[in-house]
Amino acid sequence: MKKLSIVLLVLVMVSALFAQGAKEDASAYKIYLITMDQMDQHWVNVDKGAKDAVAELGGISYRWLAPDVKDDAKQIESINNAVAGGANAILLAANGPNAVTSALREAERAGVKIVYVDSAANYPAVQTLATDNEAAGHTAGMKLRDALESKGVKSGKIGIISVNTATASTVAREAGFRKAFAGTGFTLLETQYADGDAARSKDAGANFITQGVVGLFGANEGSTVGVGNAIAEAGKDVVGVGFDKSDMILSLIKSGHILATMAQNPDVMGYEGVKTAYKALKGETIAASYVDTGVSVLTKANL
Repeated sequence: MKKLSIVLLVLVMVSALFAQGAKEDASAYKIYLITMDQMDQHWVNVDKGAKDAVAELGGISYRWLAPDVKDDAKQIESINNAVAGGANAILLAANGPNAVTSALREAERAGVKIVYVDSAANYPAVQTLATDNEAAGHTAGMKLRDALESKGVKSGKIGIISVNTATASTVAREAGFRKAFAGTGFTLLETQYADGDAARSKDAGANFITQGVVGLFGANEGSTVGVGNAIAEAGKDVVGVGFDKSDMILSLIKSGHILATMAQNPDVMGYEGVKTAYKALKGETIAASYVDTGVSVLTKANL
């Protein structure tokens, strides 16, 4: 009888522990990261930063949810799935400024906090953590311009390869890049869009090279990889600059096929984005509506 009582006591204690664990899981804040796609290493690094913050803070259930390719309908579906999954907050890198606004409105009605990382939509959010893309694009343009002029090249055609006409971050980069060549003898050709796909960006780069360009600019990771591969394959004396940091881009810089890339801090976006969402969910005041997460110019000299 005594043994039976001990067994029953142990069972009660174990049940209590399970109940406590279930309670803690149920009370954890659910935070989702929704990026434009899963193709770029850039998004992997945003996810890494977010996971670091989750591990540091505790009390958070976290998930990275994203379409396989850049597609407005698929990103809307990801937002809706996060809301259906009980999201308390969403960290979003918007594919475009307007396509997802209705989905975000429904998310907000469900009590979800919105924090933008990398690229914002035209809908209010707790905070935006991103690169000053126009300034960084201008820096890329000046880097290319200086490199060409140091070679004695003060005129010629320059090609730009970007994602699409809707993604606010890359549109701003292009605008800044173009400003760097205002009033010069260089001619900037019509931008070619390849949705950040490296293979299509390479084809666009090859097309520009056949037109006799002296320089190429890639506005994101996939575009930059395409630019570098096109230059490498053509074997032409074309100067390429780009955006973002990945193993492939660093390899292209080391091989001399990309002069420089504007490296963002995606891990900072994810890390600080989770912290902002956590503070907002706890009812704390968020001081800044926009945070510039910075950019570094990477070249062969500083790798």
